[in-house]
Amino acid sequence: MLAEGDTDEPCPVWMDWFTPVRLAAFKGNTQLIAGHTAQARATLLAVLDNLPADDGKQRTIILGDLAAVEAAAGKPEEACRWANETLDQLSMTWYAVGMDRIRDVRKRLHAWRNEPWVRNLDDRMYGWGTTVSALQR
Repeated sequence: MLAEGDTDEPCPVWMDWFTPVRLAAFKGNTQLIAGHTAQARATLLAVLDNLPADDGKQRTIILGDLAAVEAAAGKPEEACRWANETLDQLSMTWYAVGMDRIRDVRKRLHAWRNEPWVRNLDDRMYGWGTTVSALQR
């Protein structure tokens, strides 16, 4: 039914939200949850490359999931890099679900809590700028 011309039935109006890129994002998140970090990384990077520039909310989800992939893969510095990129996007397009993703990533980084990149992430997550950005939305 998702491919054009597969049926004579009209597509429901709400179905336009489920684009191939967004469905791939769900696939990447499912791979992450299943512990298939290499596949999740590849899927999510492809999604990021194909995501429309004006889809800021979805971008926060993908970036947050990429941070989670790296945390799950035992690459905390890379996880922090993606988390900071997510915070950059959240400063432009606030989305509570995107912030939830970063909070979950931060929990996964507990073992590295004393590393400078994790402390910098903490400063950014709980700093005044993030608070103001969230309140402005």
